[in-house]
Amino acid sequence: MRIARFAAGDEVSYGLVGTARAAAAGGEIIAELAGHPLGAGKDGIRLTGTTYLLGEVRLLAPVLPSKLIGFRSAVPGPGAPASDGLDDDSVMYLKPSTAVCGPSDAIQSPAQTQHLEAGARLAVVIGRLCRQVPREQAAAAIFGYACALDVTAADLRERDGQWARATGFDTFCPLGPWIETDAPGATELVTSVNGQARQRALMPGPAWEAAALVAAASSVMTLLPGDVLLAGAWAGDAALDCGDEVSVSIGGIGTLTNRVEKGD
Repeated sequence: MRIARFAAGDEVSYGLVGTARAAAAGGEIIAELAGHPLGAGKDGIRLTGTTYLLGEVRLLAPVLPSKLIGFRSAVPGPGAPASDGLDDDSVMYLKPSTAVCGPSDAIQSPAQTQHLEAGARLAVVIGRLCRQVPREQAAAAIFGYACALDVTAADLRERDGQWARATGFDTFCPLGPWIETDAPGATELVTSVNGQARQRALMPGPAWEAAALVAAASSVMTLLPGDVLLAGAWAGDAALDCGDEVSVSIGGIGTLTNRVEKGD
């Protein structure tokens, strides 16, 4: 099932995204949920009986994590080996909760950078508090999956020699458009800029890779419900300029689109 966080007027809620059964309604709808789905678990989700047309609400970032954990090759550029987050060339890095923004929110390009890059990632959403999770038990800790755009100030990454500032600016991790609770099969992650595909990365086993990352991250720090791990083979990132519209498409999940604007 697909679970979205949305705003209808001044109210923020979670809802199930689906297709309207009534022909008069037409198109996709969102059925409001009672409470927070992460607190209830997949089996405890309840509907309030209120529904909206999907086009009548504003989709928000599907979770507000305490932290985001990324895994990428330490060797930049398209020639870098594909990384599952565990090989000798990989780096684990943190993005703060304030890096999160939602579908259609603007990515703010800060004045400190002259070289903005971004790439599609599979967001693995943690569903329960966990620590030291074996890979074979990791599926029980995963609530679902979403699209993510991992934005980096590439020039600052090289200048600083570490990743905290380069990947941590506000709006540097759009998430959405919703959480898909079923693990996708073999799928492709596509980064498009202004409608043109710039980067493609194949994930032949997303569930296996997600389990490996849960095991790796939870061996270092406690993971909380709503925390996000950024998965996906890295085939280089797409350069971005102010005014660009960038999209992440992941088969079996959906498409997340944001525009780049000049920030402070």
